[in-house]
Amino acid sequence: HSDDMPNRAALKPHLVDDQKKLAPRKMKDSFQTVQIPLTDKSIREKYINIHGSVRFGQLLENLDTFAVLIGYQHNSPMLTTTGISPLSIVTAMVDEIKIHHDHIDPTVDIIMAGHVTWTGRSSLEISMWLEQNGEKVVDAEFVMVARDSESKRQSLIHPLEVTTEEESKLFELGNQHKKQRLMEAQESLFENPPTIDERQLVHQIFLKTLNPRSKSFRSRILPEGSLWMDSTRLKNAVVCFPEKRNIHNKVFGGYLMRKAFELAWANACVFSSNRPNVVAVDDIFFHCPVPIGSLLLMSSQISYSDGNRFVARVHAEVMDTLQGISTTSNVFHFTFTCGDSQVPTVVPKTYGESMLYLDGLRRLKKKT
Repeated sequence: HSDDMPNRAALKPHLVDDQKKLAPRKMKDSFQTVQIPLTDKSIREKYINIHGSVRFGQLLENLDTFAVLIGYQHNSPMLTTTGISPLSIVTAMVDEIKIHHDHIDPTVDIIMAGHVTWTGRSSLEISMWLEQNGEKVVDAEFVMVARDSESKRQSLIHPLEVTTEEESKLFELGNQHKKQRLMEAQESLFENPPTIDERQLVHQIFLKTLNPRSKSFRSRILPEGSLWMDSTRLKNAVVCFPEKRNIHNKVFGGYLMRKAFELAWANACVFSSNRPNVVAVDDIFFHCPVPIGSLLLMSSQISYSDGNRFVARVHAEVMDTLQGISTTSNVFHFTFTCGDSQVPTVVPKTYGESMLYLDGLRRLKKKT
């Protein structure tokens, strides 16, 4: 740890062993609003992209920082006399981000707003939105978890008290999101085989790649207007410097999200030969923290395409350069469109690629 990092291990006595000892908090207690002053030319330079719109990766980075701020605000009664929280609140996953406008004006200020909408024993769901000219342009749902800084075990947080019918609906929606996540985890292709319909689909795709003249399962041909999935890869390596650390001396999650999106967007441009628009972000999992000084390897791949829509998957892994061991840190999924332009059909060649294909198909189905 750096010398300017607080001794967070000394804050452990301020944690509780029973959630009943923590007073319930209301949704309004965690409500926060922040302005991104894009009318300031010096700020705008950091947010504008080459197409004259706002860099979505920068907004992802802002949303992650904002979610952490809201999480700490919800638990502000636990602050010590020195103004430091005994909790370590980190991003567990991004449940979903919806983008309502293809073009976000870089010359108009953006208002970020949000608050806690659901709590468990140690986890919080935070709903945030971005507004421009009084209109919502982005909605986001983040799941945060509270940890003990020293042991990294789950720490209890203040429960949430709902006071209105609208708040009850938001809280119940949080319960539904939790059940949905558990159900999707059980139905994951990592846990269970594809459905009968999905297996038939994979076999049909396989048959389309066979040369009918060869009468061989080894001879594969690429259908017209298609690309092999393994040809859609784009990779990047990121050296993690102290500049991008958080208070836990790990790489800031929002920075990882921005780097992953920028790689996915570059891949989307190459794949589509067009200007893609991101329309949704879902299921960004944070499996393990990324230490400062590590080498982060990012690999992007187009997992599924249909008409003008396609899914870009980014897999990030931390490499221990001394031992040569890599560990998955994050998995990202971004959905893009290309206006009225058709994109190539992605064709899997191996069984593993077929599972990525089905995973991408499931994600697009959820959004229709």
